[in-house]
Amino acid sequence: MIELNQVTKLYGDVIGVNDLKIELKAGAYGLIGPNGSGKTTLINLLTGQLRPTLGHVSVFNEDPWRNRGLLRRIGLCPATDVLYPNVTSRQWVTYLVSLYGYEASECEELAVHSLELVGMKSRMDRPMGEYSLGMRQRAKIAQAIAHRPDLIILDEPYNGLDPVGRQQMSELLRNWVDSGKCLVFASHVLHEIESITSSFLLIYGGRLLASGTSDELEGFVAEAPQEVTIIGTGLAPLVAALSEQPWVESVQLVECEKRLRLALRDPVAFYEMLPIWIDKYSLCIEQLQASKSNLSAIFESMLRFHRGDVA
Repeated sequence: MIELNQVTKLYGDVIGVNDLKIELKAGAYGLIGPNGSGKTTLINLLTGQLRPTLGHVSVFNEDPWRNRGLLRRIGLCPATDVLYPNVTSRQWVTYLVSLYGYEASECEELAVHSLELVGMKSRMDRPMGEYSLGMRQRAKIAQAIAHRPDLIILDEPYNGLDPVGRQQMSELLRNWVDSGKCLVFASHVLHEIESITSSFLLIYGGRLLASGTSDELEGFVAEAPQEVTIIGTGLAPLVAALSEQPWVESVQLVECEKRLRLALRDPVAFYEMLPIWIDKYSLCIEQLQASKSNLSAIFESMLRFHRGDVA
C-alpha cells in the first residue's frame, strides 16, 4: 500500500522527516507522535502535497507527487479547520467529490450518503459557519470518504468531537476497515488509535522509532531500560544484592525502608533473579510496580530509549 525508501524532507535547515524507510501492506495503521514529530509532513508526502528532498514515496505503486490521478484512490481528512462559513456541508462535499471526475448527479448522491454516515443528515443544508467544531469535523470526515477511496488518511480527526461523536466515528472507521478498505490514522491521543487498530508507527523528531502491533511493542519495552518500584517489608538485604549487579543503574530505599525504587538496564535479568532473592532473603513483597501495559507507557518508554535515558 505504502512504501517510503529513505525519505527525507527538509524545510531549509529544518528537518521535517529524516531517512524514513517504511513498507506497509494494505490495512489500518496508527501514526503516533507528539505535536511537531513529523506526522503532518509524512501525510503531505503521501498525498503528493510535498515532494521529498531525498528518497522516494510510493502509494499503491505510484508516485503521489507525479501522478495526480492517484488522489482519486486517497481520501484525506486534514488537521486544519473548515473555513467556508457561507457554504453548506452538502454543497462543500458535493463540490469536492466533483473534483475526482464524477458526474454531477452522482456527486451529490455520494456527498449526501457520506454526510448521513457521519451523522450530519439533519444539518447538511445549514451554512457551515453555524456549525460547532465537532460538526465541522464530521463534515471533514465525510468529504474524505465520499468519493469511495481505497485509502483514507486522517490527521487528528477527533479534534472537537464530544465522547458520543468519538464513539460514533470509531464505529464508522472500524466498519471501514472491516470492509477491506485501508486507513492511516494520525494522532497524539493514543487511546483514540487503539480503538481502531493494533498496528502502529511511532514517530518522533521526524524519525520512525518503531512499528508493529501493540503486543510487539510491549515486548520491545519489556527488554528496554525501565523503572521498577517494590513495596514490602524486609527489603534492606535486597539493596546490597542489587548494588552488585551490572544491569542496575540505581537503587533507592525510601519511606521507612518499605519502598524500593530501581532503575534497570536489563529488566529481564531482574525478573529472573527476583524469585531467587525472595526465597533467599525471605522477602515480603506486597506490590511490584513497573511500566503500565498500555500504549501511552510504551510510547514514553520508546522516547526515553531513543534519547538514551533509563526508562
